[in-house]
Amino acid sequence: MTNLNNAPGSPTLDSMRATLDRQRQLCTEEGAVSAELRIDRLSRAIDLVFDNRDIIVDTLTQDFGHRSSHQSLMSDIYATIECLKHSKKHVKKWMKAEKRSAPFPMNLMGAKARVEFQPKGVVGIIGTWNFPLNTVFSPLAGVLAAGNRAMIKCSEVTPKTGELLATLTAKYFSNDEIAVFNGGPNVGAEFSALPFDHIIFTGATSIARHILRAASDNLTPVTLELGGKSPVIVSESYPIQEAVERIFGGKILNVGQVCLSPDYVFVPENQLAAFTEAASAYIATMFPTLRDNPDYSSVVNERHYQRLQSYLADAREKGADVRELNPAKEDFSQQQGTFKIPLTLVVNPSDDMLVMQEELFGPIICIKTYRQVDDCITYVNARPRPLALYYFGKNKTEQQHILDHTVSGAVTINDVIFHVSCEDLPFGGIGPSGMGNYHGADGFKTFSHAKAIYKQSNINFQKLGGMIPPYGDKADKTLKAMIRK
Repeated sequence: MTNLNNAPGSPTLDSMRATLDRQRQLCTEEGAVSAELRIDRLSRAIDLVFDNRDIIVDTLTQDFGHRSSHQSLMSDIYATIECLKHSKKHVKKWMKAEKRSAPFPMNLMGAKARVEFQPKGVVGIIGTWNFPLNTVFSPLAGVLAAGNRAMIKCSEVTPKTGELLATLTAKYFSNDEIAVFNGGPNVGAEFSALPFDHIIFTGATSIARHILRAASDNLTPVTLELGGKSPVIVSESYPIQEAVERIFGGKILNVGQVCLSPDYVFVPENQLAAFTEAASAYIATMFPTLRDNPDYSSVVNERHYQRLQSYLADAREKGADVRELNPAKEDFSQQQGTFKIPLTLVVNPSDDMLVMQEELFGPIICIKTYRQVDDCITYVNARPRPLALYYFGKNKTEQQHILDHTVSGAVTINDVIFHVSCEDLPFGGIGPSGMGNYHGADGFKTFSHAKAIYKQSNINFQKLGGMIPPYGDKADKTLKAMIRK
């Protein structure tokens, strides 16, 4: 057996295949999965997160160098538990067969139609590093509610958290129910090529292309949760101070290392100064200091730190107005064990700058001015469809105009990011920002097979209407009666 990483403890391809074969065999033998078993599995997942919340938060801090414990509790603990609780509460209702209408006239004679939701089997979950717990356990809520078993691949960027999740999962679940694998890109490549019954991947669009190619050999259905450059449009009808507080309240979550983080903001041309001044003042209120502030998180590692610094260097070289919001004027050049970057505004960047070409995924935000809201719409539509679009305004006509003339994975009005917290809404992207969705009932359906079941009437309508060879006058009359506008 070849070790995929050539590193001790990394899984082998044979071991992953053996786990998949064993889980699939048990799915077949198990047949229908009761509501009680699904609820039990969801309850154990809730217990895993809740009982171990402190060590999970501590481990996340170790992987990031520093991460705000309060933000970890909000995003990786609270949000994950809420997903699991929502599925546990509603799974019995979701499992009920849906009645459908049988065709006329068979329906009058006793024909019936229904859809039953059947577990797909074994689902592969590939998480990412920015929320290492949430990006595997949030989809797991739908996977377990649908009655499936799961294999999880954690991100190698946060190895300590991956190791912890493997240990905790083995404590609360058998390997036949949920198995966790850790390792580098080679492990990820082999994992995504396994013949799962469904794969859900959260991460970068560039990696998603490899996932799709690998899954295509097995015709495995894939749900992709990606990212992109999510725009914000601030209307003249919305108070600038309120917009700033909500936009930057969202932007500082995980210092912008969020797939839904606002990437660039359109503000009315005559309100640019008011917006940037309010932003500077508000950041100083939240973070009088940054470097040793426990509330201000670090960029996850040196590679991503250098990536972000290269974006800023490119913007400066091309003449951008770059404004670092560093209230205490601290020196970030000599950091020990962390990679903090002050939140930085890039004002009216040109389209040839990297900050307007790449997803930022860090504490950088671009500010662009506009004169007419249609200019914003034109700009957004000329670029890849974003995971989210945010509109701040009190003009309902303008609001609907934007909704009707843009396409994005989702929209939050008068705030940012918050749609993801609504479990009763589907979460997902479109085009380069993703395909498919999950959360709540939509996640249950994504990870279920909607099996169509038709029960025919006792009356043989084909024979009665002459629709069985040899065809004759009776068939002609029947078809003439059936085919009409």
